[in-house]
Amino acid sequence: MADDDEDFWAPFHLSGRAGRTAQEQRIQHRMQGLRDHGKRPPGRTGTLSRDEIVRTAIAVADAEGPHSISMRRIARELNTGAMSLYWHVSSKDELLDLMLDAIHGELIETAATGDVRADLRAMALSQRAMLRRHNWVMPFITGRPPMGPNSLRNIERALGIFAHAQVPGETAMTMLTSVITYVIGAVGREQQEERSQLDQDRAGDRLGLSPEEMHEVFWEFMQRIMESGRYPNFTEMIKTGVDPDALESQDERFEFGLDCLLDGIVTRLGRSLAPGA
Repeated sequence: MADDDEDFWAPFHLSGRAGRTAQEQRIQHRMQGLRDHGKRPPGRTGTLSRDEIVRTAIAVADAEGPHSISMRRIARELNTGAMSLYWHVSSKDELLDLMLDAIHGELIETAATGDVRADLRAMALSQRAMLRRHNWVMPFITGRPPMGPNSLRNIERALGIFAHAQVPGETAMTMLTSVITYVIGAVGREQQEERSQLDQDRAGDRLGLSPEEMHEVFWEFMQRIMESGRYPNFTEMIKTGVDPDALESQDERFEFGLDCLLDGIVTRLGRSLAPGA
């Protein structure tokens, strides 16, 4: 975000200001007093930048998860005090908004080609890749409006896919939301599968069982389910050897579901854009 854009993007930081704790409000009051007197707090404020703070916060969150996002933790990584961070970022909420917008800047920029299906598919794959690089994002992304410069640029570019094909605005937004919702839901499911695998490994450790022994216990349970006769459809699925949570099939399953959705969108567009529709 360029410095000369600060006034334009000021509303983007409203959520950060509104989300300040009482302690953060006191800190910002102190920071403003220092600014009014032409002073700075002790620390690296002169060499720090907002971009450096945001990049560091993202790196820490990538490595340690969402619970690591705190001003003290980021300051420690930067070898400075938390007060130095507050000179550049008013609150943890503002830092989080900046982090989310920064990772939206990683999405691959592609111009609309006129092929709605291909363009939406490329957009969805890029979004999934970004969300999987930054697994800490999911608890936050659905609860914060995408109003930063990178987020809005991505929305503008995505809507351009439909505008290029002369799709009406309401239809375009509904279809775009459907694709984004699918991506977020699918990535959430993938993370659940990965957590489930970790939970099984931890359970085996607690019980003193090897992965092979845990598999044997699980398979014995599956045998009881199948022999009960209560779940014939589930039993037939198990007999095929399909594992709906297999980590190695995540890409294939994601793309299958995405292609089904895109096929439906293209079909609906064909009807809506037909003469007399």
